[in-house]
Amino acid sequence: MRQLIDQLGVNHTFEATPKRIISLVPSQTELLVDLGLEESIVGITKFCIHPYYLKSTKKRIGGTKKVNFDKIKELQPDIIIANKEENTKEIVEELSKICPVWVTDIYTIEDNNKMIQDFGEIFNKRTNAQKWIDKINFAHNDFKNFIKDIPLKKAAYFIWANPYMVAGNNNFINELLRINHFKNIYEDKEGRYPEIELKKMRLEGDPDYVLLSSEPFPFKDEHAFEIGRFSHHAKTIFVDGEMFSWYGSRLVKAFDYFKLLHSKIR
Repeated sequence: MRQLIDQLGVNHTFEATPKRIISLVPSQTELLVDLGLEESIVGITKFCIHPYYLKSTKKRIGGTKKVNFDKIKELQPDIIIANKEENTKEIVEELSKICPVWVTDIYTIEDNNKMIQDFGEIFNKRTNAQKWIDKINFAHNDFKNFIKDIPLKKAAYFIWANPYMVAGNNNFINELLRINHFKNIYEDKEGRYPEIELKKMRLEGDPDYVLLSSEPFPFKDEHAFEIGRFSHHAKTIFVDGEMFSWYGSRLVKAFDYFKLLHSKIR
C-alpha cells in the first residue's frame, strides 16, 4: 500500500499500481502514452487528439467540462487523471465516488516536472518519467541560452473572440510567454482569461506582438484585421496554441517550436 499526495494536496492511497486509467486532459493523455502507459488507458475525452489514433482505439467519455458518468463507471477505472483548470471541482467530486481522481495543477516548468515525477511514482514508470524530465530540462536550458540576447517585447495572447478573451495571469500560457521574453500586457488584469475591449488595448499596454492562438478558438484573417485596427504598431502572429498551453511531454517539441517562431519574427 502506498500513499501519494497530488498537486492539490489531496492524499491518495493505492493498494496496487493502477492498471485502468481514464484521462480527462488532452496533454496529460499524450504524456501517459509517452510514459509507456497506452495499454493501460481505457478512456479519454473527445479533445484527446494526440496520438491521433487513440480516438479509434479508446472509449471517449465526453469533454473536459462535461463527462458521461455512466460511461466512466462502465469502464471500471482504477484512477482518473484530471486537472484543476481543465476540469471542474464538481466533476472531480462526483468522479471521486467511482475511484481516486488525481488532480494536477500546472503553472510552471517545475510544476510540470513534478507532475511527470508523480506519474512515474503512481504507475511504476520512474525511469521513463525521469527520462522525460531530463529531456525537458535539457530543452529548457538550451532555449534559455537561445533567448538570452533577445530583448523583452510586449505581447497580448488571444484565446477567444466574441467576446475577445486573452491569457491573463496564473496560467501556464503566461509562464511560457515569460520564458519567450514576451511581457504579457494583461498579466495584471483580474482573472486567468479576462475579457477585454479592443479599443482599450493601446491604453492597457500597446503590445509589440498580438498572438492569436490556434486553440480553443480558430482565429482567422478577419479577426487579425479587426484586432489590428486597435493596435498601434503590433505585429499579428498566428501561433500554435498546443505549444503555448499543453504541459507534459509536449514541452520538448514546444521549445523547438519557439526557436522557429523567434527566427521568423526577428
